Amino acid sequence: MPGARYGVDAPYGFSFVGLVVVGFWVTGLVMAVTADLAAALPALVSGTLLAGCLALSLHATLRGKFLVWRDVLDELDLRGDERLLDLGCGRGAVLLAAARHLPRGRAVGVDLWRGRDQSGNTPAATLRNARAEGVADRVYVHGGDLRRLPYADASFDLVVSSLTVHTIFGADVRARAIAEAYRVLRPGGRLLIADLARTPREYAAVLARLDAEDIRVRSLGWRAWWGSPWVPTRLLTARKPTTP
Repeated sequence: MPGARYGVDAPYGFSFVGLVVVGFWVTGLVMAVTADLAAALPALVSGTLLAGCLALSLHATLRGKFLVWRDVLDELDLRGDERLLDLGCGRGAVLLAAARHLPRGRAVGVDLWRGRDQSGNTPAATLRNARAEGVADRVYVHGGDLRRLPYADASFDLVVSSLTVHTIFGADVRARAIAEAYRVLRPGGRLLIADLARTPREYAAVLARLDAEDIRVRSLGWRAWWGSPWVPTRLLTARKPTTP
């Protein structure tokens, strides 16, 4: 994506795991030199396994998520005039990919802009990327809490989110964020939330209580593995009924 810079998700986590990997390898090498290879093997193997997990996560944040969301957005077969909301848009990876599908529409991103969630996470960075991608004329960003969205009921045709809602602590509080996302959907509107491990099934239960339709949860495959195949990213999709 020439000209646009999207940073790294969870930068402090990557830094910590990287230090642990180096620590294991250094410990293993020192033990191999001062003791014997058998004693060093556990540290070397642990460091190598963690390095593999780190490589998977780096692929997901730097390339995999772009490929996954490209396919997801292509499947929607959008008209091009929809109003879309991205919950936790960060520097715009999903927001701007969606905006390219909306030449006559509007793509709105809302975020708390925390650096611990994404490196260099600021509204200005997102808008710079929008200009670089040639979609600045239809992209808008706001600061806001997902539990209290600053939008009226039935404001959007489509609500999306990528790896954000799970960062909210507490199932009850996450349920409030899902209910807010559903509230701002127009009748017939669609909701797509990609998140880690079991949380999409948790969101599906909330949406079922809200009488959402076509609720489905599916894996996004190896391109969205964050750390290992045992922490899969799943996509929840649902639709708001056309009539109450």
